[in-house]
Amino acid sequence: MIKKIDHVAIAVKELAEGTRIWEDMGFHIEYETVGDQKVKIGMIHLGDSRIEILEPLGEDSPISKFLEKRGEGLHHLAVQVDDIEKALKDLKSKGYRLIDEKPRIGAGGKKIAFVHPKSSKILLELVEG
Repeated sequence: MIKKIDHVAIAVKELAEGTRIWEDMGFHIEYETVGDQKVKIGMIHLGDSRIEILEPLGEDSPISKFLEKRGEGLHHLAVQVDDIEKALKDLKSKGYRLIDEKPRIGAGGKKIAFVHPKSSKILLELVEG
């Protein structure tokens, strides 16, 4: 079901500060605003995987709530799957708690869905690719 790690996401208060070390090391960063998820992101490509730096767009952003509770740091792990609908159906049938029962559109226009951390011990994002 899982093809590879798609990205690791890090929540930060300020995107410019959170991406500075990566820029200083010479990495190219692609910036994007994902309005539906109320975040600005900086996507750093590291070979076949990526690091996603997340900044909340407002106090009602889920990232704002995360930062208030846990501070800056690791937010989620994203894995790539071939068929996200099938992956969600399989996980649900095995008793895993899903945040998204149906995929939504995330960064880069990709289909995504989240598995609740109470089921997977970390916030797990599925990315179709």
